[in-house]
Amino acid sequence: MVLAAGLGGEDGAHNDPAVDFRGIPVDKSRTGGWLAAGLILVTELSERICVMGISMNLVTYLVGVLHISSAKSANMVTNFMGTLNLLGLFGGFLADAKLGRYLTVAIFAIVTALVSFEGVSLLTVATTIPSMRPPPCDDYRKQNHQCIEVKGNQLVLLYAALYTVALGGGGIKSNVSGFGSDQFDQTDPKEEKTMIFFFNRFYFCISMGSLFAVIVLVYVQDNVGRGWGYGISAGTMVIAVALLICGTPRYRFKKPQGSPLTIIWRVSLLAWKKRKHPYPSHPSLLNEYDSATVPYSEKLKCLDKAAIIDDPTSIGAGKNDPWIVSTVMEVEEVKMVLKLIPIWSTCILFWTVYSQMITFTIEQATFMDRKVGSLVIPSGSYSTFLFITILLFTSLNERLFVPLARKLTHNAQGLTSLQRIGAGLFLSILAMVAAASIEKERRETAIQQSIKISAFWLVPQYFLVGAGEAFVYVGQLEFFIREAPARMKSMSTGLFLSTISMGFFVSSLLVSLVDKATKKIWLRNNLNKGRLNNFYWLLAVLGGLNFFVFLAFARGHQYKVQHYIKPKNCNEKGFKPAGDLTALEMVKEEVMI
Repeated sequence: MVLAAGLGGEDGAHNDPAVDFRGIPVDKSRTGGWLAAGLILVTELSERICVMGISMNLVTYLVGVLHISSAKSANMVTNFMGTLNLLGLFGGFLADAKLGRYLTVAIFAIVTALVSFEGVSLLTVATTIPSMRPPPCDDYRKQNHQCIEVKGNQLVLLYAALYTVALGGGGIKSNVSGFGSDQFDQTDPKEEKTMIFFFNRFYFCISMGSLFAVIVLVYVQDNVGRGWGYGISAGTMVIAVALLICGTPRYRFKKPQGSPLTIIWRVSLLAWKKRKHPYPSHPSLLNEYDSATVPYSEKLKCLDKAAIIDDPTSIGAGKNDPWIVSTVMEVEEVKMVLKLIPIWSTCILFWTVYSQMITFTIEQATFMDRKVGSLVIPSGSYSTFLFITILLFTSLNERLFVPLARKLTHNAQGLTSLQRIGAGLFLSILAMVAAASIEKERRETAIQQSIKISAFWLVPQYFLVGAGEAFVYVGQLEFFIREAPARMKSMSTGLFLSTISMGFFVSSLLVSLVDKATKKIWLRNNLNKGRLNNFYWLLAVLGGLNFFVFLAFARGHQYKVQHYIKPKNCNEKGFKPAGDLTALEMVKEEVMI
């Protein structure tokens, strides 16, 4: 990525200098940079190993051992993943409001390590003790849906295990990217050029963790024991905590600047209270207009009323009381957050599509030929193709797509964050079309010829979703962090994670509605008797509608003030180094996608 606007940009980030762990201004030669950022990324990598090591192979256990229906099993997995990502919003709030990013990451990493051992211990007990499982079921009874499903009290331990892990992981996810980016000084051209690849390398790193989970941990769970697989997950988290704490003297810290939710609530309340006030003749009459460090925006003008001074001649407490009148700066920050909501809403469906890769697609693999010679590949391990594709396209983004886009558009940014998201949404539609076609062929071949087709036919849908995720994840992360106000950076990451969360919850809702509407015909334990391909077609249609809504929102979105850095050794005409831009040239520009 070549867009190098400071994560705070012109909205005040640079007015908040970084300090070291002793609270004094940082010595840049001894703190920050890739070493500090790398130690931070190890924490997220370990969290990903822990979570993916549990979730990627869970649905096969729920259906095959606990005899829970396909629809209910899929919902249990997506609800777990949805809750974990939703807790990221809570973690972001804590970091911005009180604790700061380092303390939040450190505390939740320690909590994750502790609850991982507790949660993994509970999960190991729940998956290994015979009394916590229903009686075994032979193939005949499975085909005729005669298996005894696990009882509710037997699931209590499993739920406790899953959600203790989710509690610990949620606070980490929303802060590691923001804390990692704090290790680079956006006012230093050299560090800014280094930081431009941070988000791609961040996602490349955690994708490696996911790849390790689906190759190594899934195999261990299926062939050695689930207890060993979950134990490895917990062990990696302990190592990450140790490395994170050891790196404390190397980090750069930024102090929290107050609760962002308080600002949003206060501005909204004051705007409502003053809704009948007339607008001032000029925006400069609004409270502290001249001292605002972000440009005034005409959009969402109704919020301007929160900054109307009731008595312009008053001086003192009333004018400075934030519960009586807001500042233009606060109003503009709330506008920035609200402008993210339309794009936020259209990103949700991608993660609904993605959730099928860890639920129904894995279940598809159990009904396909998984043999390679004498080796039987675990169903969950086919997700390897998903993460290999993500790693491939993350690398291609830096080395091929962005340089090619620069040459074609003469824009130093190459691909904008919204262009990345749009590409990912389109690929997710193609993925569901491929998934529906392959499932139809698999089912017909199994019924008509009693032949299991190779599970490698699942590769196209894994490939398309993986390529889409490489675009969407990086694009969303960049979009929400860069477009949100500087002092709400962690919360903006939580907002990004909430799209993932909502995607999983929407999947659960769709599965429940479809299961009820079709009277359990589409989604059955025995996929040969179901119509899973119709569910995939439904997602493809919804994805198409969502894509056109996204295009409409994206064309109307206006980026924050940004500046660009000329890539090293880049001689294309039309590029301009950030240092050559004048204040007049650093203007807002409409998104062209």
